[in-house]
Amino acid sequence: MLTVDNLSAAYSRIEVLKDISLRVDEGEIVCLVGANGAGKSTLLRVISGVLRSTKGQITFNGEQIGGARPDDIVRIGISQVPEGRQIFSTLTVKHNLYLGAYVHALKRAELQTLFSLVFDLFPVLEKKLSSKAESLSGGEQQMLAIGRSLMSQPRMLLLDEPSLGLAPLVVKSIFETIERLRASSISILLVEQNATSALQIGNRAYIMETGRIVKDGNCRDLLFDGDIRKRYLGT
Repeated sequence: MLTVDNLSAAYSRIEVLKDISLRVDEGEIVCLVGANGAGKSTLLRVISGVLRSTKGQITFNGEQIGGARPDDIVRIGISQVPEGRQIFSTLTVKHNLYLGAYVHALKRAELQTLFSLVFDLFPVLEKKLSSKAESLSGGEQQMLAIGRSLMSQPRMLLLDEPSLGLAPLVVKSIFETIERLRASSISILLVEQNATSALQIGNRAYIMETGRIVKDGNCRDLLFDGDIRKRYLGT
């Protein structure tokens, strides 16, 4: 589904991604694990078109998308839920969700179907449809950020730190939602500070250090790898 080959990227003249290669197959949760500054979020920005690569290729369903505009990348089926949510705080929940569908010329019935999908995952958003996004709790704002991305009808989600700053019960709910999305055939590339929880639900993972992938494998194998547990899982 998604293939990244020998990808490099830089901010100004500082190279931050170095020869990255990975893949995400249909129906998978693939985790990116690494310390802060390893380049995980930068990789998501390159895939979503926000940052241009300096070398390498990105292919989605056989189509070369490296260098494509962000709106075109959303249109073909990749949507990013950014770190920090980046919702439109002064707009209502309803208008935030509408903006998620802006790349498609959808009829009212199609929009209502998408709203129903979001409300099935996050019933609280339906109850607060007319509320301004800034009035929501942190967990509700994260739900809104995910819901907004789902309005673009993605085949793949790029999730950047979805549990950041949330209470444990809310984190549990968010991870359950991620598993439900996989069950609905949405593939997921997941950057997550809670590496243990990510590896528990993921299929495969890539370990990043200073802009490079240093190890990859099955999530279960990595979860019980002594070196990985010591360096990244705090055990």
